[in-house]
Amino acid sequence: MTEKDVIIIGAGASGMICAIESGKRGRSVLVLDHTDKTGKKIRISGGGRCNFTNINISPSNYLSNNPHFCKSALSRFTPDDITALLEKHGVEYEERERGQLFCAKSSEEIIRMLQKEINGAGVNMILNCQILGVEKAGTYTVSTDQGIFESESLVIATGGLSYPQSGASGTGYMLAEQFGLKITGLRPALVPLIFSPQDMEIFGELSGISIDAAVKCKNMTFRGNILFTHRGLSGPAILQISSYWKEGDTVVIDLLPGTDIYGILVARQQSKSKIEMHNLLSEYLPSRFVKIWSFLNLQSKPVNQYNEKELRSIAHKIHNWEVKPESTEGFKTAEVTLGGVDTDELSSRTMESRRIKGLYFTGEVIDVTGWLGGYNLHWAWASGFVAGQYA
Repeated sequence: MTEKDVIIIGAGASGMICAIESGKRGRSVLVLDHTDKTGKKIRISGGGRCNFTNINISPSNYLSNNPHFCKSALSRFTPDDITALLEKHGVEYEERERGQLFCAKSSEEIIRMLQKEINGAGVNMILNCQILGVEKAGTYTVSTDQGIFESESLVIATGGLSYPQSGASGTGYMLAEQFGLKITGLRPALVPLIFSPQDMEIFGELSGISIDAAVKCKNMTFRGNILFTHRGLSGPAILQISSYWKEGDTVVIDLLPGTDIYGILVARQQSKSKIEMHNLLSEYLPSRFVKIWSFLNLQSKPVNQYNEKELRSIAHKIHNWEVKPESTEGFKTAEVTLGGVDTDELSSRTMESRRIKGLYFTGEVIDVTGWLGGYNLHWAWASGFVAGQYA
């Protein structure tokens, strides 16, 4: 049996940063992971460029049953802290829209940076290691296909259920339940939405079309591109709203946010324009979409033949296109898992279980889910960093 101060299950972003911080404190640390590579989600993040944080990080960018839980960790590990680490290792980065920070070259640079830090902190790591069981009798005993390991502290950094091709599994939730911790409802988030069969028949042929829109569900609105797919809708604004959407909800889409389309229609009508309505709308929206949308929502005729009430109705429908999705594409394409280990079970200051000494949880396995744009990876850094100060 190999004895360590800390065993961390999971070699993703939160597990590695936790290992680094714990190792810096002189703790003997062992990281176990069932995949063949570290940081698989880091590698695919941002299309291979790794959207590693966002300069606009705030607690309001996160969903949780306890919206205050993330505050402590976010205040103690900020975007400046992760950029300082990149700068220390000479990793170049760039800012894109809405405060998103990406590697200038490749996400592999982040992986190499973390590996150097891990080596410097004296951390041991075993990959391709299957967890067979975990027990606690004073210390933690972790049985694997590569040996039995014992530790004083155990950190669960296994991630969620999203992107199973990157190695995601439900191990973290099973271990939490084994130790009697509550798990909130789990749902795919930051995920494309699937049309109802009726809408699929109508809009399915628009695959590939993109529109700059504002998408609303309940009291949340996100501005950005929506993308028609062969199954439904995707794109940044749709992915964002998917975290708030539930089965049966209607999504309201403003197809021309910030544009006074009513004023434009009235002006063209008053100028006695004889342009067909669908041709006029095609000046502002993709013509393939307008053709179908117009067929469903209006009887196209020359603009000068519409009255004010009809123009107002058309404008309202453009700013309030209602779509009732049937479902999401599920965990297979979801970027994150909504829900997780109930935050009531954990200390927000240390990420340690309130009831079981030495048991810590970090990253996506916790019921803290960020917006699209680097927020989830930053939560992995922040929660892992915090746990590493105590584990």
